[in-house]
Amino acid sequence: MKVPTAPENKFFIPFDAPIAAGSLPEKFTYPFDYTPHPLSLLAAAELQQYLDAEANWEHNFGLGKQQAGAVIGKMFGVLVVRSTQNNIGYLAAFSGKLAGSFHHARFVPPVFDSLTEGSFLNIGMAELTRLNQEISTLKKLKTTESLARIDLLLKLRKSNSVALQQKLFDQYHFLNRSGTEKSLRTIFQATANSNPPAGAGECAAPKLLQYAFQQHMEPLAMAEFWWGLSPKTATWKHKHFYPACREKCAPILAHMLTGMDLDEKPVSEQAAALVLEAVF
Repeated sequence: MKVPTAPENKFFIPFDAPIAAGSLPEKFTYPFDYTPHPLSLLAAAELQQYLDAEANWEHNFGLGKQQAGAVIGKMFGVLVVRSTQNNIGYLAAFSGKLAGSFHHARFVPPVFDSLTEGSFLNIGMAELTRLNQEISTLKKLKTTESLARIDLLLKLRKSNSVALQQKLFDQYHFLNRSGTEKSLRTIFQATANSNPPAGAGECAAPKLLQYAFQQHMEPLAMAEFWWGLSPKTATWKHKHFYPACREKCAPILAHMLTGMDLDEKPVSEQAAALVLEAVF
């Protein structure tokens, strides 16, 4: 395959060397239990080299002795794609925010950017902060009147928080290969909980597929790896590959991968994947 001399798309990353047509995967990666395809490994290796060399991060992965701030490792993802110009390359993404932002060079944008100046989320969070401050002040007074006011403020804070979360969920809409779009809340209505968990739609895999479908690129293979130290409550290891999460990603990916020819599920995975059978 010909490697373009310049990116044909802002986030399309051509491989450093030409890719032979015979090396392409026959089916797309089954995201919940997989061995990374050689092209996914190549894309991940190139991205990891970039992360090692990047000197402008204001994000402490816990890998350097001189970095300040809390240690926060991060899940990164790569999606090998065929572009509209028939070039083979890959897209890169990170889960959630990186260095306090959704936007960084080389990485696809979020499905929805909730951090824009003056956004409903920023306004809503500011109001929740104000309520918290008022509650904290009233707790110090310990009067009958203050206790009654605290009770009202606690109920208001809860209702505001729920409404804000629901409004945020309503902003997320996901595509699949055929161009069918579904909202986040619609996707999760069929699940046992019926409500999306916090952070749903902000993982690397949905970001990558969403951008690929928006730009009419063909997804060929994907992989996700952990970069940095693991939180104390988790056991993720630096540079190790991991499957897509089930709580946040399984229902979303079930929709996004509809109609795509996937690798066979491993025998050990079949029972856990029964919830997805109707969709896949």
